[in-house]
This record gives sequence, structure tokens and C-alpha cells, in this order.
Amino acid sequence: MRMHLALLLAMVVAVAMLPLDGIAADKQVTDVKELAGNWQGWVTEQTQERASMIISADGSYKASTQRGVQTEGKFYLQDGKLLYQSSRTAGTARLSEDRGKTTLTMTPENPDYGKAEYDRVR
Repeated sequence: MRMHLALLLAMVVAVAMLPLDGIAADKQVTDVKELAGNWQGWVTEQTQERASMIISADGSYKASTQRGVQTEGKFYLQDGKLLYQSSRTAGTARLSEDRGKTTLTMTPENPDYGKAEYDRVR
């Protein structure tokens, strides 16, 4: 019994010591100013398309796709949750970090619109 307990404890310690690289960690946004800057990524509706977005310090943004589809909107915090409202959709947003890369994922309330995923441009 002691041997099983020792083996279990050793396995738990080994798993706890594994590197977490490759696992994106959500980053809590406390002020929309944290989002300010240039972003590039992909939007998905019927197909996936390259897009770019510029976010101002007040949370307002302008985004456009390679096809020329443009949208404007604003990020805001409500009850600690990051949300957005745009000229096309509204929904939730999530900021994550992985290996020095910051990603902003936008998920619309209406499933007819696809999500968008942007990486911060340095």
C-alpha cells in the first residue's frame, strides 16, 4: 500500500513539473486600454479570411478584411467580462497569451457569424 502511495505521489509530482508551453493562458483584462494597438488575424464566416484591426485606448476599433469588408465597434467590460459591440455583431472577447504571443478571440452571440482571432502586432 505504501509503495502504491509513493508511486502515485511521484506521478503527481512528475506531472506538476511538466512545462506548460503550448497551453494558452487566459489573461484577465481590467481595462480596455490593454487592448490598444494593431492586430492581425483571421475572421471566419463562410470562409476564413485575413483581417486587421486597430484598437484605440478607449476600446473603439476599426477592422477590415482583405476583401474590403469593414466594421467598427467598441470593446467594454461588464461584470469583469470582456465584451464587444460592432456595426455587424456583438459578443464576448477573450485575451490569451502563449509563448510571448497575445491573441484576442472574438465570439459573436449570433452563431451565423463566425469568430475572429487576432494576434497583437509588435
